Amino acid sequence: MTIRYGVIGTGALGGFYGGMLARAGLEVHFLFRSDFEFVRIHGLRVDSVNGNFHLPEVNAYHTTQQMPVCDVILVCMKTTGNHLLPDLIKPLLHPESVVVLLQNGLGLEEELSAQLPGVQIAGGLAFICSNKVGPGHINHLDYGKLVLGSHNVSNPEILKQVVNDFQSAGIHADLSSDLRFARWQKLVWNIPFNGMTVVLNTTTDSLMANENTRELSRELMLEVIHGANACGVPLKESLAQQMIEMTIKMKPYAPSMKLDYDFGRPMEIEYIYSKPIETARDAGFEMNKVSMLEKQLRFIQGNC
Repeated sequence: MTIRYGVIGTGALGGFYGGMLARAGLEVHFLFRSDFEFVRIHGLRVDSVNGNFHLPEVNAYHTTQQMPVCDVILVCMKTTGNHLLPDLIKPLLHPESVVVLLQNGLGLEEELSAQLPGVQIAGGLAFICSNKVGPGHINHLDYGKLVLGSHNVSNPEILKQVVNDFQSAGIHADLSSDLRFARWQKLVWNIPFNGMTVVLNTTTDSLMANENTRELSRELMLEVIHGANACGVPLKESLAQQMIEMTIKMKPYAPSMKLDYDFGRPMEIEYIYSKPIETARDAGFEMNKVSMLEKQLRFIQGNC
């Protein structure tokens, strides 16, 4: 099976993962906004800990109306723009197309499924340190694992092929049998570190070097784990320590929310904080520390 890929959002994630697929010889079509003219002339550059590469020619488009229909559509844009997704995705669809939401947060697939009835949707979790540092220029700092899971995909073989394609392109990719589990697991890291780096104006290494913020990170992680448990997602408390140890070993990093704040962009508060808080509350558990962090972020967002 040969898959034609479309990438919506060619930034830190779409540029890296889409670029890796294209470098491996797969057919990939990229949507660009502000970078369109630059990439059309200069191509796409990826600086990576695993080896730098430059794609001098890419299939670049300024609108999805100009793109061909695609078998797999990788949505890599920030969730703050998800209200645009139905109109962006529709021109790319054929009856068997699969939309993969490579985004952070909770409730994403359910929301898009309600907006695009009958469309096959999957989710993806990117465990990666990667930033866009210039027009058509991605800097991959660390990690890169990708976990995919079905929301309502009728043919499981296509997701298996997507995983195989990523693996062939040099990406550590896995297929999860429980997308909900995978999304809550990613939130255990995203909730403390995205928010705390903004509120405290710092990076992950500084949070880990200080005993107080390291302990607060652990407390937030445990609260997310308990929230997941209340929702029937069996995360173990030991996951918190595993993620602390992983972050200590990680290169100094400013998560995507910190970069959004630094550059005056809207932060992804709704799906990373508000939706999980609401979902846990509906299950009878209050994530009080997470709720406090959410309110601080709302205050900061309102004063940007």
